[in-house]
Amino acid sequence: MRKIISLVLFSLMIFAQINITKAQENKDSVLFIKNPVDVITTNDVFTVVENPPSYPGGDEARVEFLVNNIIYPDSAKMQNIHGTIYISFIIEKNGSISNIKVLRGIGGGCDEEAVRVVKLMPNWIPGTQRGKPVRVPFNMPFKFTLSN
Repeated sequence: MRKIISLVLFSLMIFAQINITKAQENKDSVLFIKNPVDVITTNDVFTVVENPPSYPGGDEARVEFLVNNIIYPDSAKMQNIHGTIYISFIIEKNGSISNIKVLRGIGGGCDEEAVRVVKLMPNWIPGTQRGKPVRVPFNMPFKFTLSN
């Protein structure tokens, strides 16, 4: 069994080496990539990065921004609607926010209010991978609570 596995692996290595050699010989018509891990295209979205994006001033500044800008919708107050909304968005290479989506909402205008406040946020410090800024998704909960 080990001999068969070794033979298959050896065959795959030879096949890969032949294709690399052909690509090197014909560089004009074939894109040859020495290390595919080094390639970062412009539209890649990285879920795990070496340095994650951060809000300018840190999490305390983000919480302060949210507290100062969220307005509890009157319709939600009248209907006694409360709960947690989950918003997803992408932090772009320049720190701007795009692709804002409500993952789980509670209604009563609260979902729209959370999206409105995310759109108001200043540019973030973008996440980086191998020293280059990359697009990174971010999920944020918004808790709407009514006090008595």
